[in-house]
Amino acid sequence: MKTIDELLAEGVSGKRVFVRADLNVPLDGTTITDDGRIRAVEPTIRKLAEAGARVVVASHLGRPKGAPDPAFSLAPAAARLGELLGAEVAFASDTVGADAAATVAGLDAGQVAVLENLRFNAGETSKDDAERGAFADQLAGLADVYVGDGFGAVHRKHASVFDLPARLPHYAGLLIATEVGVLRKLTDDVARPYAVVLGGAKVSDKLGVIDHLLERADRILIGGGMAYTFLKAQGHEVGISLLQEDQVPVVTEYLQRAKDKGVEFVLPVDVLVSPEFPDLKGKTPAHPTTVAADGIPADQEGLDIGPETAKLYASKLADAATVFWNGPMGVFEHPDFAGGTKAVAQALLDSPAFTVVGGGDSAAAVRILGFDENAFGHISTGGGASLEYLEGKTLPGLAALEN
Repeated sequence: MKTIDELLAEGVSGKRVFVRADLNVPLDGTTITDDGRIRAVEPTIRKLAEAGARVVVASHLGRPKGAPDPAFSLAPAAARLGELLGAEVAFASDTVGADAAATVAGLDAGQVAVLENLRFNAGETSKDDAERGAFADQLAGLADVYVGDGFGAVHRKHASVFDLPARLPHYAGLLIATEVGVLRKLTDDVARPYAVVLGGAKVSDKLGVIDHLLERADRILIGGGMAYTFLKAQGHEVGISLLQEDQVPVVTEYLQRAKDKGVEFVLPVDVLVSPEFPDLKGKTPAHPTTVAADGIPADQEGLDIGPETAKLYASKLADAATVFWNGPMGVFEHPDFAGGTKAVAQALLDSPAFTVVGGGDSAAAVRILGFDENAFGHISTGGGASLEYLEGKTLPGLAALEN
């Protein structure tokens, strides 16, 4: 995989450099609520601009249906990128249309433009190779060189991620090079003990990575909504908690495999429950109750790990040499159910381990809960991409950069 440093050594002054970024940031209307992904790709864009490139930045945002939708415009992300760069960033109101062509043509050396949401064109996400290829051909007409730096999208076989690199000289940006380097530390020559903390809503989203980690991790700690499927597999009442009943047999098998392989599987010993899901807008007090994990009332919903579980998990992370964490421990967006996620984040900070926060909601939680991002070993920008890498899957975007 060639890197941006090699590209810069070859010279980029005056060249149109297409940067596939991941500007898929959460929005409240037109207000960005977490700009972490924009800040993560800014160093690559800045480096290219300072070297005299005409930088064309492209990304998706959300899941529009292959047609323009103002709710998913990248205009707020373009404005925020300009603030971070301290320079005006041009914005094209389309992806490969007349305005994109004019905007790119108008760039001088060292200037930056952002194209409108790639997913406003159906060719970006099409499963038809010819349709995707046709869109990639149009994108290629806007550039001389391709730099892949949207790590959060490299697990997608999309036109700008997979097909476009084949049409242009291609290089990995600073962010992708960093992300891959970190993930290799979680898969090759891992420093032990190796502890993994998995949370989030659905156990089905994590089955592949659990399956893979049962061969590699020393201990696996489970929290979040997915924990209740594990508790159900142990025969416990889970009330009205989030439950994937169809996954109970698989989870039961994983618990047995962990026991057979000597992998320590750690589940909550207590949880915070409430008769209803909390109000995340007004954040009115929810008045949760702490109950034993095997004593959840039938009319209550588990919404966070309890204080004893938080202490237990901290103790299981204290002597680890490597920790990977993906997924919050509860509904961290509400202050009454943020304690478990805060406790895990603090345990990572207190640990001497190499710590990796695996993107998605856990990365957002670190920022929202006020932790210093720089205190962690690494905060990934790609939750899904990180998990698929750890599953041992081939990621289309990385494969395209390696070819």
